[in-house]
Amino acid sequence: MYNICCIGHITLDKVVTKRSVVHMAGGTSFYFSNALSNLKLRYMLITSLAKKEMHFVDDLREIGIKVEVPAFSEHTVYFENNYAEDQDQRTQRVIRKGAPFTVEQLQNAEAEIFHLGPLLADDFPVEVIKLLSGKGKVSLDVQGYLRKVENKKVFAVDWPAKKQSLQYVHFLKANEYEMEALTGCTDVKQGAKILYDWGVQEIAITLGSRGSVIYDGNRFYNIPAYSPITSVVDATGCGDTYMAGYLYMRSKGSSFRNAGEFAAAMATLKIESSGPFTGTEKDVVALLENARERTVFGI
Repeated sequence: MYNICCIGHITLDKVVTKRSVVHMAGGTSFYFSNALSNLKLRYMLITSLAKKEMHFVDDLREIGIKVEVPAFSEHTVYFENNYAEDQDQRTQRVIRKGAPFTVEQLQNAEAEIFHLGPLLADDFPVEVIKLLSGKGKVSLDVQGYLRKVENKKVFAVDWPAKKQSLQYVHFLKANEYEMEALTGCTDVKQGAKILYDWGVQEIAITLGSRGSVIYDGNRFYNIPAYSPITSVVDATGCGDTYMAGYLYMRSKGSSFRNAGEFAAAMATLKIESSGPFTGTEKDVVALLENARERTVFGI
């Protein structure tokens, strides 16, 4: 059985920053898979895309990732991401949408943890989340459920089926704005408690350059955001990289704090370059050790 299985669309991404315009593969499934490619675990990806973009799957397989495509979509999801100078801020457009995942496509999926990366609100119906919760622990990056597309523009909306769905979710990642959209709360601790009351067992609220907060129903863990050694280049996929690191460590039995710090360090290494995280566990540990030394010596 696989330790972790990610399910989600691979996308075509156009990433626009003050420094460059880059075209690349993207989506939760792409960034999450690359982030885990050099770590020691049994991992697989279940994805969907148009046949003409199968070269993205071939590239992932070439670096040793197990990938299944149970059904092709007429179109590959196409996102345009525009970042301000402050890369905590992003606007998006959706040029093309892909087909939703179905219960029939995922009947034979087996894993200890299923990480769902919806990009748009209709990617995963409630029935899919319920099915997977009977097979393993479900992890969800909620961002896609809060995106409504009108005339290719993306607008923030609430998720009508949130209470029905979240009872089947063990791990949840949301940024502070997504948490507010779900719960109506701007206070992180209050919002996390509401999500826990709805059935989620582990909640990670990411705060961009201000770090993240993890809540397990008993205690809050404040996780710092580590400073990049070089410079901030591209924040696309940082949340996916964070969650890959967090689930990797939790699947190994690590504590909430250790998992959060490892996740934050992975995200820091990713933000220093365009494209996915391609480092190793050794790289992440080195960054953490350096950060702790700087804290001890007051640097």
